[in-house]
Amino acid sequence: MVISKEIMTAKEVAQYLSIHPLTVHKYAREGKIPAFKIGTDWRFHKKSLEKWIHQKSTSNLSRSNRLEGKVIN
Repeated sequence: MVISKEIMTAKEVAQYLSIHPLTVHKYAREGKIPAFKIGTDWRFHKKSLEKWIHQKSTSNLSRSNRLEGKVIN
């Protein structure tokens, strides 16, 4: 049985995003990724991360299309 975790650790987020755990900590400190602290440990809502990923991918696509001179309606 696989249990989907709603709250993730920095290490789990690093694996999920395929980036280094120190990068996750840096992004959390800088407010670049949705996160909250419990004591000294960063925690992440999986749904917030998924929404953040979607927003980033959508904004990157829009910016890419603008750079190429395409108009999206």
